Amino acid sequence: MKFKEFDKPEYFVNRELSWIKFDDRVLSEARDKSLPLFERLKFLSITSSNLDEFYMVRVASLKDQVHAGYKKTDIAGMTAKEQLKAISRQTHDLVHVQYSTLNRSLVPALEKAGLHVIFEHEAFSEKQKEFVDQYFEDNVYPVLTPMAMDSSRPFPLIRNKTLNIGALLSKKDTKKGKEEIDFATVQVPSVLPRVVIIPSEKKGHTTVTLLEQIIERNIDKLFLSYDVICAHPYRIMRNADLPIDEDEAEDLLVEIQKQLKKRQWGEVIRLEVEDKMDPRLLDILKMEFQVHGDDIFFINGPLDLTMLMKVYGIDGYEQFKEPKYKPAAVPAFQNDKDIFQVIREGDVFLHHPYMSFDPVVDFVRQAAKDPDVLAIKQTLYRVSGNSPIIAALAQAAENGKQVSVLVELKARFDEENNIVWAKMLEKAGCHVIYGLVGLKTHSKITLVVRREENGIRRYVHLATGNYNDSTAKLYTDCGIFTCDERFGEDATAVFNMLSGYSEPKRWNRLIVAPIWMKDRFVKMIEREAEHAKKGEEAHIAAKMNSLCDPEIMAALYYASSCGVRIDLLIRGICCLKVGIPGISENIHVRSIVGNFLEHSRIFYFRNGGSDEIYMGSADWMPRNLDRRVEIVFPVEDERIKEEIMHVLDLEFRDNVKAHILQPSGLYEKQDKRGKTLINSQMEFCREATERAKAAKKEKKEKKRVFVPAEPAEDIIK
Repeated sequence: MKFKEFDKPEYFVNRELSWIKFDDRVLSEARDKSLPLFERLKFLSITSSNLDEFYMVRVASLKDQVHAGYKKTDIAGMTAKEQLKAISRQTHDLVHVQYSTLNRSLVPALEKAGLHVIFEHEAFSEKQKEFVDQYFEDNVYPVLTPMAMDSSRPFPLIRNKTLNIGALLSKKDTKKGKEEIDFATVQVPSVLPRVVIIPSEKKGHTTVTLLEQIIERNIDKLFLSYDVICAHPYRIMRNADLPIDEDEAEDLLVEIQKQLKKRQWGEVIRLEVEDKMDPRLLDILKMEFQVHGDDIFFINGPLDLTMLMKVYGIDGYEQFKEPKYKPAAVPAFQNDKDIFQVIREGDVFLHHPYMSFDPVVDFVRQAAKDPDVLAIKQTLYRVSGNSPIIAALAQAAENGKQVSVLVELKARFDEENNIVWAKMLEKAGCHVIYGLVGLKTHSKITLVVRREENGIRRYVHLATGNYNDSTAKLYTDCGIFTCDERFGEDATAVFNMLSGYSEPKRWNRLIVAPIWMKDRFVKMIEREAEHAKKGEEAHIAAKMNSLCDPEIMAALYYASSCGVRIDLLIRGICCLKVGIPGISENIHVRSIVGNFLEHSRIFYFRNGGSDEIYMGSADWMPRNLDRRVEIVFPVEDERIKEEIMHVLDLEFRDNVKAHILQPSGLYEKQDKRGKTLINSQMEFCREATERAKAAKKEKKEKKRVFVPAEPAEDIIK
């Protein structure tokens, strides 16, 4: 390695422990009393869903390594076994803080706001008991499937992530004259609402309870010939990391469909139970799931806090929520021009969710209908449940266009969704590609080939985020439209590579992984170091989701030691340490956790005064740089460069939502006393809205301008 002296385990943070710090930053938003109450509920819900996925994938992978006897250490010098021990300690602490926040802070605050949440059925009033019992009879009882375990019935298969109620039952054996204890379980049905509104004791207030409490209260009705000794909810997390052997799979689509079924029955890696569960019931669960010790979480409250998102969605209480932001129109398209004409007049920059995602959808829709469009090619990683882009692609194929779509079947937890779309697109007549063996295709690119007066012209959309109209309202992402021929040639080469495995002799503008992206980034970092050595101003500013590639981090340490100023904006994992004397004193790291999920990737290099800016789909992680098809593209339009520099500048000045990484490894919010408050996300909302209003006003004024008719003699020749 070129930077061997910067490649020491003590210079790095373990990837998984860094992720836990990220979830802790999300949790800190739930604890922040300056935020609207219901927004805090939302953040607490997010920490819970984050933790679920972390266990199903990352912890599961480490468990697999331990089972396989894998002894190799990670970049921080930790074995898989050591990582699991540290993860368990920190996630138990995290869960403790989650429930402390819920019980001590959020529930009392909800009470004051007039929303009463009853987590224990014993607290129901007489009127509420009557209501829930009737609700059980009418809505719940017909759906339930109680399952008992005895000599003739083995322990039932419990599905991943489902909420269940375990019970101990007793029945007098009149012949033997003694009591026999049996185990039974019932799944809390996901087809019914988990948050149930029940009668309130106070007029004008709302009271809710959870479905499992209604079932627990009425569980004796499921086992009429038994006495119920106890009943407690429990939940398991299984290994959901799919092992797909692509080389051996004859049909990748069929192979993934098979593996998806196995995800429900993988090894149990986490068991959540009520902290007051009967020890006899717990012993049965421990034995049947073969789970023990640190893999058991004793919960002081309701299991699975993702249900708080349903509480967030309860009607009313708008004064306790952030006002909903509606993405603003994109000024470049606020006119009567054809979308292709607008792009011909100059590259267009999009910044979501502040600007609307509609132009991206319209780009594909118009291409589908335009008689001059010959072909549409697009990569799809994650799309929405009712995607207008999918519908437009299908229509384009039906209209006789050449449509090629790469659908990434290996997009984790979206595999099933993507299989459905892939089959639908094939039926419509599209050429569907399932990616390259061993590589996920994570790039975000659309190519439209159009016949025009001067010949064939290629229109390209490049982005940092998915073609998903739903998440485009929640994730911050950037994109550009261009018809620059150099980008068009590269886009054609990308799709030829994906469909026919043919790599071009040269690339004009696009930087593609896994071919040469990492080398290019390392060279650009080294170039800044050379400028610093010569006493010139040297600066790197980079925004991404995660940073954990050892070679990139070592290169950053080297550049920092040479005097390069390095500003990093990293939402999630950061395995790099700041403030190491002589190594990382010039590196500053911050993370923004706000209303929108920071998702864009932007890379800035000072380059001796000839600023270079790149955007794309890749984080600085081994998986992105070595095991995925990714695209990073240069921004060459000076006007757009200025806009992106403004984005970076505002985010690096954010002192409301930014958490700053300290040399201790902790993230801390800035002291805001006496400072002008800057919330970058809210500022972008304001700016986008004002620009859209100004463009709309300008359009109206242009329509009002009187253009005198030309004299008849000037027209007739």
